[in-house]
Amino acid sequence: MIVRKLLAAGAMLLAATAAVSAQGLEKPSITLGGGEKPLLYYLPLTLAERLGHFKEQGLTVEVQDFGGGAKSLQALVGGSVDAVTGAYEHTIRMQAKGQDVRAVIDLGRYPGVVLAVRKDKADAIKSVADLKGAKIGVTAPGSSTFILAQYLMTKAGLDPKSASFIGVGGGASAVAAMQKGEIDAISHLEPVITKLESLDAIKVLVDTRTTKGTMDTFGASNPAAVLYLKKEFIDANPKTVQALVNAFAKTLKWLQSATPEQVADAVPEPYWLGDKALYLKALAASRDTYSPDGTIDPASMKSMLDLLTATDPQLDAGSIDLAKTFDGSFLKNASVK
Repeated sequence: MIVRKLLAAGAMLLAATAAVSAQGLEKPSITLGGGEKPLLYYLPLTLAERLGHFKEQGLTVEVQDFGGGAKSLQALVGGSVDAVTGAYEHTIRMQAKGQDVRAVIDLGRYPGVVLAVRKDKADAIKSVADLKGAKIGVTAPGSSTFILAQYLMTKAGLDPKSASFIGVGGGASAVAAMQKGEIDAISHLEPVITKLESLDAIKVLVDTRTTKGTMDTFGASNPAAVLYLKKEFIDANPKTVQALVNAFAKTLKWLQSATPEQVADAVPEPYWLGDKALYLKALAASRDTYSPDGTIDPASMKSMLDLLTATDPQLDAGSIDLAKTFDGSFLKNASVK
């Protein structure tokens, strides 16, 4: 396929460019954490890796897939990874805990999370307000899919503790959990949602893949996947962080003009869940979620803070300095040539 041929043809050139670029980096080899990488939530990470954008910047990036965003955060705090592609919300939570973790580029401007009910439960669960007592599948407890489901329940006047949350992972395991009747509802991402829709297994209740769905839910954009790091790492390795931001900025630019076919051909085939046509449909449904420029505006930051305070009464909004959750200086200096 065209994209795969281009990747192979450019491999030698990338290697030569990387050797030159790496000379000025403080840490040319880094470990980057993610959660359930095949999900479209993490598409910019997969593309940056597969298109050679890390290598172009002189970076050797080892991606560790932890199966959930909360686990990636734990790895960063524990020091086993240098950076994380994960939910923006973690920068706020960590500040509340006295730890300075900052996003340096936004990859997803909308959550892309869909809350849906199992089709045979649709008559009983017609809205979020009917989820009391339900078993809700999420990628992992503490993840963005978990937090959004809690927020929606709180917004509907329900105590999130009135439902059970079950970690179902991503991909085939999440689909199987729904098909086997192990869960009544699911808060999840693409391509899992499109796969379940193709099986006529779910009825969508809330959809944050689109501009309208996100605005209806939050009243503003709501940052999703970002690249975040500890402030101490940023300060000690500014050239390395700039290289990472350059790679992701170029990936976002590529994604804006790439066709669904080009995107599908650039990712590993197992990500298609055995159905390329379905993957293309999932891409189309998720296209709006990706950030066109990598920035996060104050209104979007406030939208996320409101979500977190609604689900966590112990989080003191007044103690959070949102300006310290996002460092846009690297993005301003990003080179995407």
